[in-house]
Amino acid sequence: MDENDLSKLIFDLGLKIHKILGPGLLESAYEECLYYEILKQGIEVEKQKKLPLIYEDVQLEVGYRVDLLIEKKLIVEIKAVESLNSLHLAQLLTYLKLSDCKLGLLINFNTTLFKKGVKRVINGFLENENIET
Repeated sequence: MDENDLSKLIFDLGLKIHKILGPGLLESAYEECLYYEILKQGIEVEKQKKLPLIYEDVQLEVGYRVDLLIEKKLIVEIKAVESLNSLHLAQLLTYLKLSDCKLGLLINFNTTLFKKGVKRVINGFLENENIET
């Protein structure tokens, strides 16, 4: 699967979870459910994947952790907040910059309409600019 196919699958799985659980739970609950659903699909996924920072040829462990890394191609950052903001976007942009991934999904499960809480970021470009700055 390429990044676009994976992102569509993740969107559909997130929508399923949102329909069942709705908004209002902790971020960790949605992360576990999405992780479980991805595993059921037979897709490679890593949860809370450490992401080192390389500075002057030195690998530094500075505490960056990607919520979900899928097939080493797609980064998924999960939120359960009132609204996404520029700091959430900056976090995903940093992860994309530090990894070899070209595509990231920023998913806020704390919305009444799931699709309004999903943002795609491609090579540093926000595809749907509904994030407050």
